[in-house]
Amino acid sequence: MTMSAIRQSPHRRLAIVPAYNESGSVAAVVRDVMTHAHGFDVLVVDDGSTDATTATALQAGAKVIRLPFNLGIGGAMQAGYLYASEQGYEVAIQVDGDGQHDARHIPELLAHLVKNPQLDMVTGSRFVSADAHGYRSSASRRVGIRIFARVISAITGSTVTDPTSGFRMTTRRGIELFAHDYPHDYPEVEAILMMHAHQLQSAELSVTMRSRTTGVSSINPTRSAYYMVKVLVAIFIGLFRARPNVKFGDPAPVTAQSSL
Repeated sequence: MTMSAIRQSPHRRLAIVPAYNESGSVAAVVRDVMTHAHGFDVLVVDDGSTDATTATALQAGAKVIRLPFNLGIGGAMQAGYLYASEQGYEVAIQVDGDGQHDARHIPELLAHLVKNPQLDMVTGSRFVSADAHGYRSSASRRVGIRIFARVISAITGSTVTDPTSGFRMTTRRGIELFAHDYPHDYPEVEAILMMHAHQLQSAELSVTMRSRTTGVSSINPTRSAYYMVKVLVAIFIGLFRARPNVKFGDPAPVTAQSSL
């Protein structure tokens, strides 16, 4: 299904669910968002899956964009942001299709944007609170996350604790930016640098996350060091790459609704 074939939604808020072979979990993710984030449409971006991800998502009540082949998380998310931009959404949130993100936090993230109109993105972090519960990844990956956090914090001049979290909500300006230019290699980390490069403000909010309900992460302990080096190189290269000149519209305020 193409973007133009999907009927424009009456709502102004969108949950983008990138999914690759997530037929075992995507229906639960869609239902989780519909239950806890009233007023959000749900768009599943099927990233060239070879299983029943699309059919399962449709049966659960989501809209679906099915990519013809696997583009990776960056390509899938940019497709979702393009849809959000074209359909006039004022807020978009990424909710991973593996079930790790708890939709009960979505109203909290939205409320944080409402209370802080200077922000264009708020990220759910596992590490803002030292005594937070929930899944925090393996020990080897936590080491890499701490290193990334220190590097990104030094570059942006603001405190970043969870640069690899994909559980992030953006305003209309963030949607326009990511629709035009979204990193494909290591999008979670590089997206923070993109916001900084375009002088858009972001912040973190403490959340808990679950372990994935299906599938296995492609970054296992033996590949963590290799992944860490590649991300650091990508960060360094990203500091010098040319950025498109994105012309943002007027930053309309994010408003609260009684459905929250």
